[in-house]
Amino acid sequence: MDIINQTNRTMLFEEINPEKLDLITIVGDVKGIDSLSDDKIKEINAHLLVRSFDEFLNKFSPTVYSFFNAANQKVVYTLKKPEGIAEEAISEIRIDQNNDFLKMLFTLIDTKRSQGMTNVDFKFEHLLDMISPKKVMDDIRQVRKEIHYLYGQYEKLDDEDPKKLDMGDKLNAMFEEASANYNNVMAMLPLAIEDIKTRLLLGSSNEERDAETVQVGMLTIGESGELKIIEAPKSESTELVLLDDNSSSDLALVFEEDYNSITETPSGYVKDLVVRTFSPLPAVRNEVNVEVEVQNYNTYLEFYKTAKDDFVKTVKPLVEKILGVKMYFDQYAVKNKGMAPSLLITNNKLDMTVKSANIPRLETYLNTVNAKNDFTDTIWFGIVPSVELESAGKVKVTRERFKGNEKVIKQDGNTMESLTMLLQVIKDFKVQLFFNFESGEETTFSSMATAGIDKYIDKCAPLLRKEYSEYAVPCVPNFTIIPKEKSGVIIDSRMIQTENGAQLSREKEDILKLWIEGVYVGAAYVAAGIVSAYQCPEYLKESFRNTSKEFPGVRFDIEAGDNSLRAVTTMAKEITGFTNTIKDSINRKNFGFIFSSENAQLQGKDIRRITVYKARSLAASEDGFDSIYKTLVSTYIERILRFQTNDFKHENIIKFFSNNPSSQKSLWLAKRGFINSIIYDGDDMNYIIDEKNNLCHIDLIYNGNVKNLEVMITKGTSPVKA
Repeated sequence: MDIINQTNRTMLFEEINPEKLDLITIVGDVKGIDSLSDDKIKEINAHLLVRSFDEFLNKFSPTVYSFFNAANQKVVYTLKKPEGIAEEAISEIRIDQNNDFLKMLFTLIDTKRSQGMTNVDFKFEHLLDMISPKKVMDDIRQVRKEIHYLYGQYEKLDDEDPKKLDMGDKLNAMFEEASANYNNVMAMLPLAIEDIKTRLLLGSSNEERDAETVQVGMLTIGESGELKIIEAPKSESTELVLLDDNSSSDLALVFEEDYNSITETPSGYVKDLVVRTFSPLPAVRNEVNVEVEVQNYNTYLEFYKTAKDDFVKTVKPLVEKILGVKMYFDQYAVKNKGMAPSLLITNNKLDMTVKSANIPRLETYLNTVNAKNDFTDTIWFGIVPSVELESAGKVKVTRERFKGNEKVIKQDGNTMESLTMLLQVIKDFKVQLFFNFESGEETTFSSMATAGIDKYIDKCAPLLRKEYSEYAVPCVPNFTIIPKEKSGVIIDSRMIQTENGAQLSREKEDILKLWIEGVYVGAAYVAAGIVSAYQCPEYLKESFRNTSKEFPGVRFDIEAGDNSLRAVTTMAKEITGFTNTIKDSINRKNFGFIFSSENAQLQGKDIRRITVYKARSLAASEDGFDSIYKTLVSTYIERILRFQTNDFKHENIIKFFSNNPSSQKSLWLAKRGFINSIIYDGDDMNYIIDEKNNLCHIDLIYNGNVKNLEVMITKGTSPVKA
């Protein structure tokens, strides 16, 4: 570990935010240069390297852009900043921890993980309504509660009290968050919808949707002792309120002043809405024009539903990438952090990265970080999500008799050609590439449980028996966050005017619902995440007592024994398991990095997480395909050998493999009993020097299977002593 201090830096070949810098741009022109400067690597790391999910959100600030189209009265959403539109006409929506859609997905993943339920039993609808106006309003109520509490504390303290100044900072931050939406009509719509509902349906319970006209009154005892509720005098009640709760009215004035000073085009209606939302005064309400308010409510609701629908469809591909990055980092669930995984994001689309003009830039970057005896920035793994998977055998429909799925133009996936081009480059730098096929119903656990893995093997056929095959790791199946058929979100019901005021319609056609159409995470993110995690000795130590702090987890074979039940993913089970026929087929073919959602127990405890079933690359072996750890160990040994032999010097190679107790081979053999030993019992390392061709052939023997490694010898000037 003191020579190679990390074996888990991963490169994500994906575009997150086109407005941010990317690898191709930062590397720049590389004509005539073999390596980038240290300053350039530092600059690349400053912009593109992330060590946690929070750092990823801060550096890349994933964003959706929106503007209003007056021609069709719609909101237009796009992932690229629209050109030719005035800056002030474009709204930027940050997709971060505060975004209601992302927040809902995080809650859903955490809840599903803690309950350990399969997709069939899990109640998705209970969490999906987190993006309805009602739930958005609940979040605002919580913020409001905190603002009121802090403001109350703030007012009690002396002006120069340091505690008061600290609270002032907190209040400023909270107001900043609240005020970010003053100019965002879309963000104000849920408030307006709930506000109208509150004022029109005052007095209706949650169960009963009828509302009666309400006059706020006071309880009195009449002349002859009878109990009577009489209408409260308006002027008195207002004065009472002002006397009773000074801080509320003060806060209302603060919000009013804040709105007026920040908003470019103030609206009296929105100003009152902001004040009512963040600082409601318990005064008697004014007369409400029910007809106008009902009309407004229905217009807002329709507009909100349509806009939310369009927003979700636009943002979904970006959200799936964000979830992928989160799942990559989530796999490293340890109490004591050691060799924490890090992710270098190219921020380019794959086809752009592998264009013939750009390949030299990628090669020069990898040559700089992977072909030196400094291993701080070495890239060990890569991730390519969403490789196209054409499905054959679909019937072409000439006449639509029933309403079917709309023909959606698919988001650009990565082509097999781009993947091949990339593998051709990275094999020279010994980067193991985890890739998955595009997400959707056809690549889920459910689909694999019925159809098996043949379609994936067929699709990978062009990558077999190539020089780069051992660096290609197909990952299946993809993870389902929300299944397509359970992705409906009820926004709310339309409102109708009645003799007694207003009520929410009970008719089925008046319930507004949007469909998210399923949310998925690519298997490559989780596969690279778990492999990166178990490189860390601290991670292994939590599940395996016999872990050495001296070595990374390069030789750890997750398929061996009960290793996969100890080093589990953080993903909740999805199905009840694969049939024995499917499992037999997987075991016979030994193909790919395959996840399993099976019933399993370890030391009497149920395993309720998804586990790794196979961890194979596309390198052919006697029983199907080779384990990924074999390539990783040989890369690790080659790098250590280069370092310790001073770039493969003849006499140093002999010393490295000698039986001398201080030789590297002897030291590894002496430390064989650990889960992360470099050489296990049954493993061995031999070498033959080919003097004629200046080559050293190394045979790495894993449990009787031989893997060959070849290095070019640097000849010394003095004769070698055997």
